[in-house]
Amino acid sequence: MQPKIELLSQALVERVLDEALQILQKPGVKIQSAAARHLLAEAGAWVQADSEVVSIPEHLVRQALATVPQSFELYDRDGESPLHFGDDAVHFDPGSSGVHILDRQTLIHRPSYTNDLVQIVKLTEMLPQYDAQATAVVCNEVPKQIGDLYRLFLVLLFSKKPIITGAFSKQTVQFMFDMLALFRDGREGLKQKPLAVFDVCPSPPLIWSDFAAQNLIDLAQAGVPAEIVSMPLAGAAAPVTLIGAVVQHAVETLSGITIHQLAQAGAPVIWGGAPAIFDMRHGTTPMGAIETAMIDVATAQIGKSLDIPTHAYLGASDAKLVDAQAGFESGMSALIGALAGINMISGPGMLDFLACQSLEKLVLDAEIMGMVKRLLKGIEIHTDTLAIALFEDIFFKGDFLRQRITKQLFSVEQYVPSQVIDRGSLRQWEEGGKADAFQRASQRVRELLETYQRPPMDEHCQEELFRIVNGLAKAAGMEALPRLEL
Repeated sequence: MQPKIELLSQALVERVLDEALQILQKPGVKIQSAAARHLLAEAGAWVQADSEVVSIPEHLVRQALATVPQSFELYDRDGESPLHFGDDAVHFDPGSSGVHILDRQTLIHRPSYTNDLVQIVKLTEMLPQYDAQATAVVCNEVPKQIGDLYRLFLVLLFSKKPIITGAFSKQTVQFMFDMLALFRDGREGLKQKPLAVFDVCPSPPLIWSDFAAQNLIDLAQAGVPAEIVSMPLAGAAAPVTLIGAVVQHAVETLSGITIHQLAQAGAPVIWGGAPAIFDMRHGTTPMGAIETAMIDVATAQIGKSLDIPTHAYLGASDAKLVDAQAGFESGMSALIGALAGINMISGPGMLDFLACQSLEKLVLDAEIMGMVKRLLKGIEIHTDTLAIALFEDIFFKGDFLRQRITKQLFSVEQYVPSQVIDRGSLRQWEEGGKADAFQRASQRVRELLETYQRPPMDEHCQEELFRIVNGLAKAAGMEALPRLEL
């Protein structure tokens, strides 16, 4: 029995959807893409004269919802190891699009560069707790106009895991599809076995920019899964009440799904999100706050009520260092999200309101994920009797270690963490140099990077990848790509 958490009653779920459907009609949603407005108008939505505001009728939304796949599979680079999106399956990937890296020597947040992303990708490849890769940090030495596809290029080079990514502009998204299609013998193969999910973000409140709306259309037509990441900010760019933010999230996501399904009915789409509360004292967006996690759980419950795959940003922290705050915020929110059955949880490794990635936090968060996944397995029955047979020949002595079944089931019943987690005695800790969690994580980072082996890649695919990215880099004004050790 998988443990589960829900925050909304069925009556409240229905009320959220009812109010969202009313808001979609009045005041409506601002759609800044002429192509998206045309799709909506052709289907029966009302576009206000001399305005970008669109009123979307309920029947059009429900028509779109009826064609959304209830689940889909995401595959690795080799077209194998399907990762299930749907039901209560729970997966994790690192957070995406950080602009800083925590320097382990100086503890300074410095701009992230190519080598930083490569190291994150290598660690994520080596850590089995991560189910997917993410284009985790911006490479600040690369021109912005190719930054999105360059990050995808690095992930494809150094990992075979499925990818959570996103495009920054209309000009690059088609090239990113071409890069992914290299591993599927073309676009049709990519549609049949998707390798990546693309985040698409509406702008709060109730706005779809020209780029984001066009991105929805392009993803739908390519058959590449779209992850709608609505970001209501409760108290600033969304109502101050948690339930009000949930309603706004539903409005933005439902409108995006309607555009998406009008572009291609049946294309895979995910009910995602990165909501947060607004801290009035500091003007910040705390991703580690319990209220932020509560909004995530509630929005996911709305998506699940519609039988749509789900996503959320959890497992991150607002702390600036990998300290006690980072630990309890990350662990608490990751656990809550997993208990809600959210299909993909993004955010591990991240600090400072999603601005910074830390290699050390990445490996510590892997242990959180390992424990969370063990909890989701629940209490299982491995023997014919629950315990009666295990007490045979014990004679009131604690000799269970001598039983063969103890050795057989030890690693099945327990999640065995790496040495990052200290479970030794005080004497062992003292003899080992009294290392704290950050120091142990730093050592783990070094060990993993030293033992990393790049997954084999078809030579033709690699040559084509470099050809595409080199050509676009030169067009963006780069004389050469940053040096890579393959």
